[in-house]
Amino acid sequence: MQLHQLSAPTGRKKQKRVGRGGKRGTYSGRGQKGQRARAGHRIRPASRDLIQRIPKLRGVKHSRLTERAMVINVGDLARVGVSEITVAVLRAEGFIRKSKGRVKILGGGDVKRALTLKGIPVSASAKKKIEAAGGRIM
Repeated sequence: MQLHQLSAPTGRKKQKRVGRGGKRGTYSGRGQKGQRARAGHRIRPASRDLIQRIPKLRGVKHSRLTERAMVINVGDLARVGVSEITVAVLRAEGFIRKSKGRVKILGGGDVKRALTLKGIPVSASAKKKIEAAGGRIM
């Protein structure tokens, strides 16, 4: 058996083609007369024409403007040897690879000992767990 011989368990639904006789009415979803009812109608947005004209923007896929934060769960912080945790400590322990970039602590897992977090954003659930274990966030 090869990849092209596999079939989906539910099968494939045929796409309904419009405007070829019988079904879907006389106008086939195009309304009545007018520019949009004619064949070959395509009105391009002016912004797209502008982008195609400028060499720098042509073909550029615009990525996110802000970089997403690296996520670390509270339960993973148990592996850190020190009780005072900063971004530099997380980088040294191998939690973060980049020298730059944002980090955020989320509330997955449990905290067994008191931790002090300095200069790291923390979610509400993580803050509750850290403070319940006797730690603090600065």
